[in-house]
Amino acid sequence: MAVTIYTTPSCGYCNMAKDYFRKNHVQFTEYNVAQDREKADEMVRKSGQMGVPVIDVNSKIIVGFNQPAIEKALKQ
Repeated sequence: MAVTIYTTPSCGYCNMAKDYFRKNHVQFTEYNVAQDREKADEMVRKSGQMGVPVIDVNSKIIVGFNQPAIEKALKQ
């Protein structure tokens, strides 16, 4: 399973999502889009969104910390 989260340091919902993944032992890759322009562009291409968090679970894109959508994507 591949989980990627696009974040910024000041994003509270990003921290909630990362805490959720850690609590549930879900490994993830984090990209700070405030410092990595290439990953910021990748996030926008994938989601059409400029806001964070954007979470990619096996190519299923979730915008924001939508826990039910995350749980559903993790089960698939």
